[in-house]
Amino acid sequence: MEEENTFIEDESIVLEDSEQSSIDDYQTNNIIPYIEGRFKRAEEYRNQDEQRWLSAYRNYRGIYGPDVQFTEAEKSRVFIKVTKTKTLAAYQQLESIMFANNKFPLTVDPTELPEGVVSDVNFDPKEPDQIKESEVDEQVSPYGFKGDGKELAKGATSKTLGEMLGPLTDKLKDISGLRNGTGMTPTAITFSPAMVAAKKMQKKIQDQLEESNASKHLRNTAFEMALFGTGVMKGPFAVDKEYPHWDEEGTYSPTIKTVPQVSHVSVWNFYPDPDANNMDEAQYVIERHKMSRSQLRQLKRRPFFRDNVIDDAIKLGENYNKEFWEDDLSDYAPEYGVERYEVLEYWGMVDVDFLEEQGVDIPSELSDVDELQANVWVCNGKLLRMVINPFKPARIPYHAAPYELNPYSFFGVGIAENMDDTQTLMNGFMRMAVDNAVLSGNLLIEIDETNLVPGQDLSLYPGKVFRRQGGAPGQAIFGTKFPNVSGENLQLFDKARVLADESTGFPSFAHGQTGVTGVGRTASGISMLMGAAQGSIKSVVKNIDDYLLRPLGEGLFRFNMQFDFDPDIKGDLEVKARGTESLMANEVRSQRLTQFMQIAAAPSLAPFTKFDYIIREIAKSLDLDPDKVTNNMNEAALQAEMMKGFQQEQPPQPQGGQPPMDPSGSGGATIGTGGVPAPGQQGFTGNEQQPTQQPQAAGGQPAGMGPIQ
Repeated sequence: MEEENTFIEDESIVLEDSEQSSIDDYQTNNIIPYIEGRFKRAEEYRNQDEQRWLSAYRNYRGIYGPDVQFTEAEKSRVFIKVTKTKTLAAYQQLESIMFANNKFPLTVDPTELPEGVVSDVNFDPKEPDQIKESEVDEQVSPYGFKGDGKELAKGATSKTLGEMLGPLTDKLKDISGLRNGTGMTPTAITFSPAMVAAKKMQKKIQDQLEESNASKHLRNTAFEMALFGTGVMKGPFAVDKEYPHWDEEGTYSPTIKTVPQVSHVSVWNFYPDPDANNMDEAQYVIERHKMSRSQLRQLKRRPFFRDNVIDDAIKLGENYNKEFWEDDLSDYAPEYGVERYEVLEYWGMVDVDFLEEQGVDIPSELSDVDELQANVWVCNGKLLRMVINPFKPARIPYHAAPYELNPYSFFGVGIAENMDDTQTLMNGFMRMAVDNAVLSGNLLIEIDETNLVPGQDLSLYPGKVFRRQGGAPGQAIFGTKFPNVSGENLQLFDKARVLADESTGFPSFAHGQTGVTGVGRTASGISMLMGAAQGSIKSVVKNIDDYLLRPLGEGLFRFNMQFDFDPDIKGDLEVKARGTESLMANEVRSQRLTQFMQIAAAPSLAPFTKFDYIIREIAKSLDLDPDKVTNNMNEAALQAEMMKGFQQEQPPQPQGGQPPMDPSGSGGATIGTGGVPAPGQQGFTGNEQQPTQQPQAAGGQPAGMGPIQ
């Protein structure tokens, strides 16, 4: 453990543990008010956002807020939860798009002009003496010009390329005729060392994401994006993961390994810089934790937490103060207090002068900077941890993605907020329709008691008899039917539902509404409508790519480049988010890739086509693991070397350059019919069957037959 954490200790400033009492920890008397002051400022600033989130949550749950007042005449309290239907539909569509290939939508590719590693190398499997001199000159380099002093020697091997081959150095060391650049002859085979490093890095990142349950955290983030308008993820962080292991005697001896981890952060516990519109502009971020006594003690196992100070904070007792929105989220307000601790985790910039006031020694290599990014944990007025951000470059490890971008606010706009007014209208019209239907479904009874015998029971039931007394003739009991206008109210409800489709950009037929008329009656019509409906979700997926997936992938990339010493993953690489690529159906994508590969198979177009990429993408579109069904670059190099020897052992072609007879009709893989038998020739299936051959007589006729008449 000590060896695994040395990278933090050597590269960071850590506040040492204190042996002072809970009162005399004088070094932290200024930093704690600084953190708490910034927390209060961020908390006050986002008050309006919390009101929006509460309204969205109530609409999702079907709960009327305190701002809705009912009159005495209103009997119905019905709530039509269309917001829940559309929110879940948007969440499920995001989930299906991001996990269409059953993998986290992140890839790693080399840059357009990678530095420090060769982009492409090639060799021709033909014998060196069979290669034309002009072909060799063309293969020297695809850049520059002949005579510029940058040409590689003819027949250069991997040794001349040196370490620029990266992971393929050992694999290609025995290949003769290895040259830099892309092969220019039809038989040349090209490899990409930069691509090998990129795919190794991608595989490592995917494995790290799978170990940290990143898919589950991304789903939680996508749900809060659809409901509240903003989703937040945190990481990567170096944590100690326990791998279970039992020895031969059954003794449990787990393996502890430091690995990167990512997690979901609820938007309710996320307090960003109030003056920032996105994470790139944020100077600090504070996360509010609700921890039990056991969870607080578990912090001692993490590096650089001050054990004695944690014990002092626990002794001071629980200090968690509930926010006003917590009772609404939990559906009840308990009278007793909450037995939890409120812990603030601060990530942001801190002035160097301010750190020096706390008694922290600044290393000489950081003495010229004005501010540093620090991580500070505070609980019960105690400083649990203070450490300089160990990652380089230092960035705040939080990623906030909006569902619908609001360029003038940090937090975005979600489905529930977009249809808040239409949800209110639908509830109002439905309540009116229900009340009117109840009222109009019964008769209004009017009774003239002057014509009835006094003291009778005026209740109504089938077979009821009323006794009349003498007097003026006339009807004593009248029944009046109240007008039924619920149909008009339901028409207004349907109109409000249509407006909800317009305001959210998420039509009802996209989540299973039946009875679609007009263009949607046919398969091609509904396909056209579904394609148009994906326009709004494309911008949402693009926001996820730009604000969440790409920064998260770059964080994992920097983590591996900084702390993983595997030379096979080093290179000039870039992380790309592939969420938008999943918008295209796998079937359509597979058909287009196959069609393109058939077009590019022409000899004149083959040098311009990256068949290895096309094959991997076809495997992905068929829900296959490309690493299992295709060769990687190293395996392809060995396969190509085997093919080289196989080609040398091929038998010579027939003399004259004529293809052999090919009854299959493929013409020996050449254009045309090739050597297919013509009518009348031997082997033609349409020939008339000849009788069994008999001995020839004189004159060329079969024995026993006369001349033909």
